[in-house]
Amino acid sequence: MKGRIHSLESFGTVDGPGVRFVVFVQGCPMRCAYCHNPDTWEMNAGTEMEASYIIEQYERNKSFYKGGGITVTGGEPLMQVDFLIELFTLAKEKGIHTCIDSSGIAYKKTSSPEWLAKLDHLMTLTDLVMLDIKHIDPQKHIELTSQPNDGILAFAAYLNEKKVDMWIRHVVVPTITDDDKYLFELGYFIGQFSNLKALDVLPYHTMGETKYEKLGMEYKLKGIPAMEKDKVIEKKQVILDGIKKRRAELEN
Repeated sequence: MKGRIHSLESFGTVDGPGVRFVVFVQGCPMRCAYCHNPDTWEMNAGTEMEASYIIEQYERNKSFYKGGGITVTGGEPLMQVDFLIELFTLAKEKGIHTCIDSSGIAYKKTSSPEWLAKLDHLMTLTDLVMLDIKHIDPQKHIELTSQPNDGILAFAAYLNEKKVDMWIRHVVVPTITDDDKYLFELGYFIGQFSNLKALDVLPYHTMGETKYEKLGMEYKLKGIPAMEKDKVIEKKQVILDGIKKRRAELEN
């Protein structure tokens, strides 16, 4: 089966545990204001590639991936569930660690039973999901991404139910996602999940602005400064405080 692929990266170091072979799929319904890959949004663009071809590319440098594996990111990987099932089936046959970096936007409780059954199957082949939660507040999430977050939060609960390891990622953007109230609420929300294995709090950067200019696209966050790395440590602690409170309540 062929998937629509934006690009391949041979040595990813920030896309899950260890050194990873990273597959950037094409197509995403999100329109995140700080997205640095807007060229992955179009659903019908990219290059069609067979799942077997991607495994062959991985195998060329497999000695470098000890402790690592394959990560599929995007775009939004869950827009191509059938392709991921085939890719991860081949990967598991070779003992390769599998990871999906997802916004969770494809998940809806009202999705067809057929799609949900496919997702259930995919989760049996998936070792880790890195879930990007853009904003915990429903309205502010829409303002930031042009999409609601109810399905995304439900997807986090789904992963917990399926006992799939989950890393949460959150980008801290000055004046947009750095409010301590919402950061604490985010921590309180994810603190309920026993499958939470890691929390990555990432500083917003402005490197994507140049790409938007080259693509002739408006950059919605123009003028907002990059997030100071020292402040990110403080903001992560706020999220951790929320996690601790939720877990303390669950223990009592």
